Amino acid sequence: MNLVSIRIITGDIARLVDFYERATGVRADWATEDFAELRTASGTLAIGSTRTVPLFAPGSAHPADNRTVINEFLVDDVDSVYQNLASFVEDFVNEPTTMPWGNRSLLFRDPDGNLVNFFTPVTAAAIEKFAR
Repeated sequence: MNLVSIRIITGDIARLVDFYERATGVRADWATEDFAELRTASGTLAIGSTRTVPLFAPGSAHPADNRTVINEFLVDDVDSVYQNLASFVEDFVNEPTTMPWGNRSLLFRDPDGNLVNFFTPVTAAAIEKFAR
């Protein structure tokens, strides 16, 4: 088994895709006006409009209703990224903070309220973990 992507369902796909393109610097590939993907070397963030939900099961996903998942992105320097994000991110949950497991993390919310964590490993063990 291989985890391929995480998908966010949104009521405003253009707004959310624009946000993630700005935040990550990754250009989205649009398959249709209702579905786009931001591909990185290790995974894909898929973004689908609410119009795609009935294709799976009507009512099975609700936009802007997530309170359990954190979308995480490994970045080279979380402190520098924080400075760049400050111009358009409206909801920072915390500023860059070094966590007990060795990552320096920045937690914020996207326009739909989904949690996003940008992090940089800073301890020897964390750096080793992500060097693989």
